[in-house]
Amino acid sequence: MNSSLRKADDRGAADFGWLKSAHTFSFGRYFDSRHMGFGVLRVINEDRVEPGKGFDKHSHSDMEILSYVVEGELEHKDDMGNGSIIRRGDLQRMSAGTGVTHSEYNASKTEPVHFLQIWIIPEQRGIAPGYEQRHFPLEGRRGELQLLASRDGRMGSVSVAQDVNIYSTILSAGETVATPLRPGRAAWIQVVRGNVTANAEPLQAGDGFAVSDVHAIELTDSSNAEVLIFDIPTEA
Repeated sequence: MNSSLRKADDRGAADFGWLKSAHTFSFGRYFDSRHMGFGVLRVINEDRVEPGKGFDKHSHSDMEILSYVVEGELEHKDDMGNGSIIRRGDLQRMSAGTGVTHSEYNASKTEPVHFLQIWIIPEQRGIAPGYEQRHFPLEGRRGELQLLASRDGRMGSVSVAQDVNIYSTILSAGETVATPLRPGRAAWIQVVRGNVTANAEPLQAGDGFAVSDVHAIELTDSSNAEVLIFDIPTEA
């Protein structure tokens, strides 16, 4: 097994008052040549936004951008005509393609919003911009792996313009889940909450763990864990 551990406390940090963000990979003013992404997985930012605050209109291109809400509500608007509230249990995908302008705000005036911003490099540049949002009930992933996103949108997952599979699970004490990892594939395991053991490696909230050259990914809970697994090609 080839593996590497990215501890939560070693991530890049940004504090703008209204926004506190932890960067798993180089992003914005944070640059570390050792952490530029993992294959096609380019960004995992753990963001906390104060009530009523957010990101003004800004543009992206040639990136698959996913938002995964941990607590609170995130309001999205874009120049494709989409306007939505992203809540706990939702996954939103915005294909920036040839160019999209959007804004993201905390939808609440009283409570913070806590979410993961995830960027994936698409298979092709210059695709048409697109948007998709789906709700995945939390009960459907308690003690189970739920497919949230895939290239072909199978099993009700969000479609992504890249050969990736993104799974989520919520585990109670002692529960174990596993998924095979085919030859030519690697996995990034991101702990959203709690503590978990991944292929014998103990992990806590905010930790990331890269794994390749194994037959399967096995997660065993040790403290009410919520985990994302990114199954990606070993070569970008």
